[in-house]
Amino acid sequence: MAHYALLDSNNVVTNVIVGLDEDTLIDGLDMETYYGNLYNQKCVRTSYNANIRKRYAGIGMSYDPQRDVFLFEKPEDALGLNEETLEWIVPEVIVDEAQTF
Repeated sequence: MAHYALLDSNNVVTNVIVGLDEDTLIDGLDMETYYGNLYNQKCVRTSYNANIRKRYAGIGMSYDPQRDVFLFEKPEDALGLNEETLEWIVPEVIVDEAQTF
């Protein structure tokens, strides 16, 4: 059993499916190609254990083909992407503990 992310034209994950193992062939097609054709979307394997592509894909995440990684949605206030951790860099929010709500 393997997991596959289906991507729209902007490489945003629209669905994650469970399918046949990646080394299986159907009509001579590897599973990414087969499922991509079946759903008429680009298909990229993802790993539930995050063994490949940094993390397990989720709906709304994006696939970065240059880094071969799934990224969380970019926060509006993101300053950029940390290339080591592949996490978005966001400003720290300092809470005034003396402030009452």
